[in-house]
Amino acid sequence: MSKSVKSFLTTFIIGCVVFLIGTYMSNGFDFKSVNQFLIYFGIYQLYTFVITYVNTVVFVYLKKRSYKTYDIVKRFLVGIFCSTVVTLITIFILRVFVEVVIFGDSLDHFIETETWYGYSFGLWITLSIVTVFYIIYFYNRFQKNKIKEQKVIAGAASAKFDALKNQLDPHFLFNSLNVLTSLIEENPDSAQKFTTALSKVYRYVLEQKNKELVTVDEELNFARTYMSLLKMRFEDSIIFEIPDKASNPESKVVPLSLQLLLENAVKHNMVTSSKPLHIKIYEDGNHLVVMNNLQPKQIVKKSSGVGLENIKQRYQLLTERKVYINQREKDFVVAIPMLTKQVSIMRTAQKSKERLNEDYVRARKRVDELKAFYYSLISYVFIIPFLIFIWYRYSQHTIQWFWFPIFGWGISLVFQAYRVYVDNGALGAKWEQRKIEKYMREEDDKNRWN
Repeated sequence: MSKSVKSFLTTFIIGCVVFLIGTYMSNGFDFKSVNQFLIYFGIYQLYTFVITYVNTVVFVYLKKRSYKTYDIVKRFLVGIFCSTVVTLITIFILRVFVEVVIFGDSLDHFIETETWYGYSFGLWITLSIVTVFYIIYFYNRFQKNKIKEQKVIAGAASAKFDALKNQLDPHFLFNSLNVLTSLIEENPDSAQKFTTALSKVYRYVLEQKNKELVTVDEELNFARTYMSLLKMRFEDSIIFEIPDKASNPESKVVPLSLQLLLENAVKHNMVTSSKPLHIKIYEDGNHLVVMNNLQPKQIVKKSSGVGLENIKQRYQLLTERKVYINQREKDFVVAIPMLTKQVSIMRTAQKSKERLNEDYVRARKRVDELKAFYYSLISYVFIIPFLIFIWYRYSQHTIQWFWFPIFGWGISLVFQAYRVYVDNGALGAKWEQRKIEKYMREEDDKNRWN
């Protein structure tokens, strides 16, 4: 069903409800003929469709105006005022059309006998519907903004994660070519074997490019292959210890993390036959540990900042668990978390330390919501008595139309108060957060690890 058809049916149903209410309050369905019933029913539908159209035009126009994100009270009051003005003007034009054109009354007589009674019912029915509409509209917009914020956060984190991964390709290739250059000068035969092995290793780098995590067993196998390349260059000057497989086959780590740590150890330490470099990889609880004996080079080239920092930042975007780095007197140790539960950049990025600014924004929004509620409450306290005074002074003999804004606006205040002061209940702030996280988890379930 198209949007225009839905709007038509909704307006028609509203017109039917208004017809029933208006008829019950006026003549109690005391129609003299079917023709009279159809005429009055058609007039009510005419009023409903025209008033709905002009109020929709007003709403669309106001929607294009710029307002601060949480300036809800101002937007609500301006909308109600504009709806009041255009509704009164529209009702006047429609009453002229119905009384003069349809029922044949003269324009002078119509103006002389016109009273507020002909406007009160239509105005307050309209304002009641408009009030409920604004409540729904602002609440939906609030929810959409929160989800949009989460998507922006997740998108930024995902983009950063991809950028960090993309650093690895040129970085790995550049360092491997440096090793190959050294081998060509020192041992051409080993350089040829190195080139063959390098193609296999680089294939792994490309295969893991789009993965957030890989199994520990995959990473251990890759580390074993990469160490064989290092052995071609350093021979007995470097000694490795590495487990055959992980104790938990489901545990996962950031891809190429072991390669970066091995490369880091070789880069910053002397590797000679007299002082061989010992590198040991082992499990310690729920961490995978890379340890090497500490024998720093006298002159070390300035670090590119890709190695350890890259691993730390990628883990920060995936989990709250930390990468531990410990430099002791005789050895250097790095422990990376082995993750056994599904993780998602989108779901956990907001929890990292880099989200301190978001905490401020969230607190600021909380203050704005409180201000909006207080302004709305103050307006309610002053405006409702004024409306009751108007009814008492000018339209005491008509229906008590002031009950419409009392209940309509009152319901809006109750929702505002509930959202501001009740965090754990339905529609509360924490409830909203839990709902957002639930929907995001459902999206994550569609993109589980392979």
